[in-house]
Amino acid sequence: MRTSTGVGAGRGTTSAGLLDGVRQWLAESGAEATPARVAQALREQGRVLGDAEVLGAAEQLRSELVGSGPLEPLLADPSVTDVLVSAPDRVWVDRGGGLELTAVSFPDAAAVRRLAQRLAAVAGRRLDDARPWVDARLPDGTRLHAVLPPVAVGCTCLSLRVVRPRAFTLDELVAAGTVPPGGDRVLRALLEARLSFLISGGTGTGKTTLLSALLGLVGPDERIVLAEDSAELRPDHPHVVRLESRPANQEGAGLVTLQDLVRQALRMRPDRLVVGEVRGPEVVSLLAALNTGHEGGCGTVHANAAADVPARLEALGTAAGLDRAALHSQVAAALAVVLHLVRDRAGRRRIAEVHVLERDPSGLVRTVPALRWGARAFVSERGWERLRGLLRTDTDFLDGGRRDERGE
Repeated sequence: MRTSTGVGAGRGTTSAGLLDGVRQWLAESGAEATPARVAQALREQGRVLGDAEVLGAAEQLRSELVGSGPLEPLLADPSVTDVLVSAPDRVWVDRGGGLELTAVSFPDAAAVRRLAQRLAAVAGRRLDDARPWVDARLPDGTRLHAVLPPVAVGCTCLSLRVVRPRAFTLDELVAAGTVPPGGDRVLRALLEARLSFLISGGTGTGKTTLLSALLGLVGPDERIVLAEDSAELRPDHPHVVRLESRPANQEGAGLVTLQDLVRQALRMRPDRLVVGEVRGPEVVSLLAALNTGHEGGCGTVHANAAADVPARLEALGTAAGLDRAALHSQVAAALAVVLHLVRDRAGRRRIAEVHVLERDPSGLVRTVPALRWGARAFVSERGWERLRGLLRTDTDFLDGGRRDERGE
């Protein structure tokens, strides 16, 4: 694995002093940290360096000053989805198989803090003792979260989630094992039937990845309007309108919430209204929208299991001022299917279950298992006939699943 800890391997305090000298020279001269300026600053330190050494040191110093420093090789690795820093010598990555400790390190806790503050500044956010945490999106789409001491004990805690410019296709998700063999036909039928659905799961289970892939299958003549707290969805589709929320500025003005975005999206003639993550009062606006003729809407929600989704929506709706009975009535009329993702101990992501929604005798919404994961295909459950009716097809998708269920 490539690592970068500053100027050369084993740079020690001398190289740290060199970096401080370059910073000071650039600050005093007012020069931008371009490769040429950094090289000039290196020579101004009075070090005898050859051209190759100057170029190498200039690139690494520029990475420290305007890039992501020691984390750049990790973020450039196409297999890396998350980079987590919990201490100067504790840098973790996730390549889809669980967290791995890397050999990358920072010289000290102050270096981690400087990097977090600089990345926050690049995102246009403030990160200091008065505002000790930040949640923002960098210009390249990377999701940044950082917490400073003393809130983070011992060292600045830095989390970076990489958003790749190209979404996975559904075929690639089948090949990766996220969708079981033949399961893509069920998902395509779900989209063609214009059923409204939610993708549930825990953090890092692949909810956004799956939703992006599914949206890429929507007909090219349909207009997709996305409302997100942080713009992470990347559907491969020719007609996508993307809306992103905004925090208040330092004066407390300019706040744009996800609920605001959903309301605006309704005025933009969406064929598919998509909420990147339902986690607040926007659930009321979303359910209202899906009950006014906006078929095929979708989004993601955090939940431990598909069966827990109604309770999760109830909690969000109650917090937004919607009473329990009204919330369940809205959910029953607005949503049809829940796709639940899990991540196993080996770090593999997969669709564990597909549920349909129904109302119990008391009028409350509950989910009914329709499909569950099978190694060779989805396996049918008691709600399958209802789901097949919603898909408006007589096609039997699950021959392989039934054989798998019998163990043949």
